[in-house]
Amino acid sequence: MSAPTVLAPSAPAAPDIAVRPSWKAPIAFAVLALVALIAFGILGESGQTSTFGISTSSDAWQIDPLALSSQPVALGLSLVCVVVAAYAAWLVRAGHSVPMWLTVLFTIAFVLAFLVWAVAGEQISFTSLLQGALALSVPLVFGALSGVLCERAGVINIAIEGQLLAGAFLSAVVATLTGSLYVGLVAAVVAGLLVAFVLAVFAIKYIVNQIIVGVVLNVLVLGVTNFLYGQLLAPEAATWNSPGTLPRVEIPLLSEIPVIGPVLFEQTIIVYAMYVTVALVHVALFRTRWGLRVRAVGEHPKAADTLGIRVNTVRFRNVLLGGAVAGLGGAFFTLGNVGAFSREMSAGQGFIALAAMIFGRWSPLGALGAALLFGFANNLQSLLGIIGTPIPSEFMLMLPYILTIFAVAGLVGRVRAPAADGEPYVKS
Repeated sequence: MSAPTVLAPSAPAAPDIAVRPSWKAPIAFAVLALVALIAFGILGESGQTSTFGISTSSDAWQIDPLALSSQPVALGLSLVCVVVAAYAAWLVRAGHSVPMWLTVLFTIAFVLAFLVWAVAGEQISFTSLLQGALALSVPLVFGALSGVLCERAGVINIAIEGQLLAGAFLSAVVATLTGSLYVGLVAAVVAGLLVAFVLAVFAIKYIVNQIIVGVVLNVLVLGVTNFLYGQLLAPEAATWNSPGTLPRVEIPLLSEIPVIGPVLFEQTIIVYAMYVTVALVHVALFRTRWGLRVRAVGEHPKAADTLGIRVNTVRFRNVLLGGAVAGLGGAFFTLGNVGAFSREMSAGQGFIALAAMIFGRWSPLGALGAALLFGFANNLQSLLGIIGTPIPSEFMLMLPYILTIFAVAGLVGRVRAPAADGEPYVKS
């Protein structure tokens, strides 16, 4: 007769841990809304008109400049900010997180209130403002996408700055030597790949601290490019450093739409490649089996390994892909904008791209929006400095970096990196 089976008491179920929404966003909204209400609305200059040019000479139909009474309009937009801040506080108090669309709405209202106040008594071209913002955003978008591709797979890519700079340098040199701007674009991708390969070898194969490797690569690329610039590119610019710039390609009909046309559809091939890259990376990460594997590797590599996914192979490939994307972004500095390479021309844009990636919550579309915001702030400080606003020029120069600090500090609310981000994986 068999012994009776004794059932062990089941372990108590783990209690659900409720994650409380962060108050960072409502508090930030409230502070900024109060600033807008007092500075832009109540203390704004009465009787002044802010004028914004809309159309350009090439538009299919012309729109008269938009003239706004600065103080009433700024006050109304500031009240919108106050309402959004109150609604965000109510959501958090009710246990809900602040949605991204609410952050976007607040940002638009605050920026428009600031613009109306800053341009009081002056006139600016709204289309030119957006064109410059997009141009300054292109390297940031490519850099942020590089960070998304790497960190979604669990590798921190601090070397974006070096990849951008290497892409800018090699694209200028190769395009000059070959006489082909498009060969220079390919060279930019190769330069980003080379820097990414070194990062992948040391961070994934030899398990060196990823942040240290990234910082070292940035310094290495900076030193090499500065040395070669001083020895070759500067003294013999005609031979080594005169690639020229890519022509702008106008999309028929679309380029004639006021505001949207000149901004989006009169661009170089690099900008059009940016549109395609953002869409491809978003679809690939969230709508394909490849993307599911990448995200699994970044969140729980051990579980992915048990399912037969080669974790380090996936990480290696993603780092290389991210380097190629960043290298293409570096080519915009030379072939898409300036037409020549200069010392340290990336100017810290790789680190701003990292902030854009965090601001965008490790999402391609979110990173695109954050990069556009930073580019807009950077171009705005230049434009307002030209027309002579009452804002100190030093503050305007700090504006993009202030936005970066807010982003990294969590202005967008609770952000969470992939669980295995920065953690090397050693198969047991």
